[in-house]
Amino acid sequence: MTVVACESCLSAIGAAETPDPVLEALRPWLAGRRWFAHEDGCLRGVRTRAMTVLHEGPPTLLHLLVDVRHDKAAEARRYQLLLGIRPTLPPHLRDAAVARLNHGRWEDACLYDATADPELMAMILREGGPGGHPGGPHLTLTGAVPATAGLAPRLLTGEQSNTSIAFGDRLILKVLRSPRPGPHPETEVLGALTAAGSARAPRLAGWLHARVPGEDSSVLGVLAEFVASDGDGWELATRHAARYITGDGRALPAVGGFTGEAHSLGRAVAGLHRDLARCFPPGRVSAQAVADRVGVMCGELAEAAAVVPQLQRYTDRLRGLYGDYARFAARGRGITAQRGHGDLHLGQALHTADGWKITDFEGEPDRPLSERTAAQHVMRDVAGMLRSFDYAAQHALAGLLATPEDRDASGTAPARLRQARRAQAWAARHRRAFCAGYASAGGCDPRCHPVLLRAFEAEKAVYEAVYEARHRPEWLHIPLAALRRLTAAR
Repeated sequence: MTVVACESCLSAIGAAETPDPVLEALRPWLAGRRWFAHEDGCLRGVRTRAMTVLHEGPPTLLHLLVDVRHDKAAEARRYQLLLGIRPTLPPHLRDAAVARLNHGRWEDACLYDATADPELMAMILREGGPGGHPGGPHLTLTGAVPATAGLAPRLLTGEQSNTSIAFGDRLILKVLRSPRPGPHPETEVLGALTAAGSARAPRLAGWLHARVPGEDSSVLGVLAEFVASDGDGWELATRHAARYITGDGRALPAVGGFTGEAHSLGRAVAGLHRDLARCFPPGRVSAQAVADRVGVMCGELAEAAAVVPQLQRYTDRLRGLYGDYARFAARGRGITAQRGHGDLHLGQALHTADGWKITDFEGEPDRPLSERTAAQHVMRDVAGMLRSFDYAAQHALAGLLATPEDRDASGTAPARLRQARRAQAWAARHRRAFCAGYASAGGCDPRCHPVLLRAFEAEKAVYEAVYEARHRPEWLHIPLAALRRLTAAR
């Protein structure tokens, strides 16, 4: 989906807090990025917190940390930018163009997104990173994966909240677009799993970090082992679901196809939870703490219903689901909790020759750091994966109906109903297979925790509804259908 800056944002471009030519040229491009916080309202001001010339060119490499103010946000958001400057852009970089600078130090030069430039990205790892630049990023290496110079960088497509660059087939650098001062969950979790020798996650190779005067150091990027795979779980699941939905009516096989992979993914997640429990010992969360958390969930639900009016018909029953969670904790005098993934879904699972590996341990980026690092019941991760199987089926169904030949072939109401039922059957079968795999690997059986799963799935679906309403309205029906199912089940 292409994001276009609104006219009000563009009209505020002149409200610069720093009359820097790079910043002036940058604002319209920044407001059009997918990872830019459009839900916070119109852009009202941009202030440079740090700008470092990492390499004087051509090509020149700039590193920026900027604070952006929006009219609906109480606090500014911080963004990290890696920018290149060249007299002219070669053909392979034209899609990365930002603007032509019209005055200042680099007058009449081309400003562009440097993450697309292999020549400039190679400098990030060269000789241990661009150290020695006050305020600029520094690279700390763990030694777990050799960071050999000369690996060819390439920009990876598909990410939304961050940007990833692969270096050969050995390393991958995730550039955090919205870094925050303080520790970062991914370096903490990956570092612990790497030290423990876990086979369920990539090894941590290092991290980029910088310190802005008056603040704690910020993690700017996570350098990890590159995991060769034949695709992530989302790609494989949606492909299989589409084939089944358009099939010849045969029953879904009990084994084989993606059903076996869903089972093995459940085993892998259970194994990951065991590894995390060794690194971060589980504890008890009191019933009062759960009740307080349910209060936060209800507050988030009210805010979501203000953004998505279609949620209002479900709010009473959803509060009931959340209340069931609090009552469950009260009966057990609390719940057992441990460090989890925090944002688990099929897109975070890579299918490799050695089985599934789980990636991206930063949690939901928009949530506070304290919440992303807090101990949680393992069923929250399980619920995220169950939601993802449902999404995969419904996404495959929607994609088929959007294709002219498939829409014509299933144009009758009975045909559309048959495909919708097959999508539901696919999701149900693979959700069961995942749960069975999780239980078979020694984890608690998710099917024995319906109260927790309903509450956590509902919380996730509410989050999805807000996201879809803001970014992909054509997909809003997917989380709404899940909420209708979950509230009816209660």
